[in-house]
Amino acid sequence: MYLEQLSLIVEDYDEAIAFFVDRLGFELVEDSPARSSRDGHPKRWVVVRPPGSLTALLLAKADGERETRAIGDQFAGRVGLFLRVDDFQAAYDRMRAAGVEFVGDPRDEPYGQVAVFLDLAGNRWDLLGPRPEGPATQRPR
Repeated sequence: MYLEQLSLIVEDYDEAIAFFVDRLGFELVEDSPARSSRDGHPKRWVVVRPPGSLTALLLAKADGERETRAIGDQFAGRVGLFLRVDDFQAAYDRMRAAGVEFVGDPRDEPYGQVAVFLDLAGNRWDLLGPRPEGPATQRPR
């Protein structure tokens, strides 16, 4: 059992695709026409994921005032998504060069190197390096 997809509410499909694919290095898995399950109006089914990952993000364009208010604050200001990479420094340097905004310097934690960054809407993410070897590795917050 695993989580297949998580929804992330975005303002614009194409801007979100550009951020996740060009800046974060995700792959575009699907970008297909779809219809809203609520009222049948046209929309897109847009899925991105880190290369090699089973879990993907469904980029869902905000529909209505409530969803629009949630853009950038889907986790109430907390880190809500965690991106684990094999080479922390290479990923950090590549993301910074691509214009990803980090909100602090990288630091070492019991669960690996970590740096908090913002996605295009302002949601907070942890960039995480490899887990240290050892019997008891703490989970991220």
